[in-house]
Amino acid sequence: MDALLAALADPARWRLVGLLAERPRSVGVLAQLAEARQPQTTKHLQTLERAGIVTSQRTGRRHVYALSPTPLRDLAAALARLADSADSAGSSDSSHGSDRSERTAGGSRATYDRHGLALDAERLAAQEAGWADGRTFAFHRSLPESPERVWRHLTETALLARWWTPEDLRLSELVFEARPGGRIAQTYRDAEDAEDADGSDLAAGRARGVVDDLRPAEHLAYRLSPLLPGDRPAFTAHVRMDLRPVDTGADTGTGTGTDLDVHWRISDSTVESADFVAGIEIGFGQSLDRLAGALHEHANAHAHASAHDTGDSDGSERTGDTNGTDSSTSTSTSTSTSTSKGSPT
Repeated sequence: MDALLAALADPARWRLVGLLAERPRSVGVLAQLAEARQPQTTKHLQTLERAGIVTSQRTGRRHVYALSPTPLRDLAAALARLADSADSAGSSDSSHGSDRSERTAGGSRATYDRHGLALDAERLAAQEAGWADGRTFAFHRSLPESPERVWRHLTETALLARWWTPEDLRLSELVFEARPGGRIAQTYRDAEDAEDADGSDLAAGRARGVVDDLRPAEHLAYRLSPLLPGDRPAFTAHVRMDLRPVDTGADTGTGTGTDLDVHWRISDSTVESADFVAGIEIGFGQSLDRLAGALHEHANAHAHASAHDTGDSDGSERTGDTNGTDSSTSTSTSTSTSTSKGSPT
């Protein structure tokens, strides 16, 4: 208990505890939110970890901390007992009650714990080069928009930047050349970090790849490699996406949705790739959920606009999508570099 109290007594450490009560965060983001230097923040976090107040996971270049509720509950119980003793001694009629309510673990904490289990398993398996070669991952999403609209979200940088990261990351650089042999480049950062606020490079990671094959609105295949320090590839992911139109009836404005099937296959895996492999199922699953959310938002907006147009007296017909570009012309190559924050739509 003494170590716990000593760790919490420092105002800077107490500020970090408050930030971690909201969600797990990386050292760089905590330093920014606390308006402190990163070395000082690291020392404070190490003190909190020694006291058992926080736990940490290192994933590639990121060092993420999460609050451990048990020591705080123990402290709260001890303080409650002191308060109860004081109440009993002060007044027999006192009915002071302490608030011992518990915050339930939210999605971020649950994901953090699940990822921690995956990290342990993959690190144990990664004993030699090639350890993960041949591993596959399969994903399926039923999407509320046409294959043409989905295709745009898979190949245009402005739309890709909205969903092509897990929830806790964002793309600060994205290049996707939608043609066979086209270049793919990603730089991703913590979703909450203020880019270049102190002139430092807080990139959480980078990836490079190439487009292998594509048939607009039907099929996309590419290779993508997350990069280790020194720009060495951790592994190569062979990603295949297949789109199939489905009849949704009245569920969307067009009556056409899309079944999207995604298949990953790993090759050229290094021992250091364990942390990346551990995040594929959770991370890319979250990315696809963000894609579905963006498409649902667009479908709802389109349905609302269509319903509004039926009441117009001019008889004009709305064509194409909301930005004035018909989805049937969306197969043009996208080669621009996006600096979008990649925030959820």
